[in-house]
Amino acid sequence: MKKWLKRLAMLFAALVLAAVGLVAIAWWKTAQGLARTYVVNDPPLTLARDPETMARGAHLFATRGCADCHGADGAGKLVFDAGPVIRLVAPNITPGGVVKGISGDQIAAAIRHGVKPDGHPMLFMPSNDFKNFSDADTAALVAYMQTLVASGNDPGPTEIRPLGRVLYLFGKFPLLPAETIDHAPRARSAPAVAATAEYGQYLAQGCTGCHGHDFAGQHVPGTPPEFPDAQNLTPANLGTWSNEDFRRALRTGKRPDGSALKDFMPWRTFAKLSDTEIDALYVYLHTVPSVHTPVKR
Repeated sequence: MKKWLKRLAMLFAALVLAAVGLVAIAWWKTAQGLARTYVVNDPPLTLARDPETMARGAHLFATRGCADCHGADGAGKLVFDAGPVIRLVAPNITPGGVVKGISGDQIAAAIRHGVKPDGHPMLFMPSNDFKNFSDADTAALVAYMQTLVASGNDPGPTEIRPLGRVLYLFGKFPLLPAETIDHAPRARSAPAVAATAEYGQYLAQGCTGCHGHDFAGQHVPGTPPEFPDAQNLTPANLGTWSNEDFRRALRTGKRPDGSALKDFMPWRTFAKLSDTEIDALYVYLHTVPSVHTPVKR
């Protein structure tokens, strides 16, 4: 009996040492990623303050997720606390916060590249959703951000916790989006605003972070296990939805059968999209390849 207890104790000790070693390696790997620097040399933006540009910037801020994470006033807030994975905090992006004293082009680099003014990567900034944001839209968004009321709010830091570091080590956690973005300088443009698949594809960039690059749905990276999965948006799931069904879902949070979308789905944000934008998304999503996945409620 004592012999077996000794073996179990040795096995337990080995497992503990292995776990400690894994966390240590993950900690080192994360530190390496955070220490890396990137150079962003996109063509300089032309910032304007005319009413049309400011209105466009306000619309983008309200409909592209900026207000969801950073708050309607941009003063920052806790986005979610995923236990051993991450405590995700969106910083204060008003002129009184982290963007104080930095240029419009540096703000644009943060948005489209996930890179700070000092060249280091940002944590969990969804820049893959914005990497192809047009120069005109980026300039309008930056110009609007620069007019936000300056706030001294400090929502606190984001905390990368042990499991988050281990998941990052194994490539299962998009902690540093700058690592996967093409930082080559280039000008960016957008299709004309119209109810077309081309413009819908441009808009749908902002859906990929949650729904996946193939729009087939997934568990949203970084969220706790109890969070609902993002749904399949391909024709395999939405193929029977009419344009009116799709518009009603984004405007009211209700599926065609009357059931409610999960609260994690930011339909209240997408409700602010114009009819043209919603129609463009509908047209585009009906052109992507069908992927058959289980429908989750």
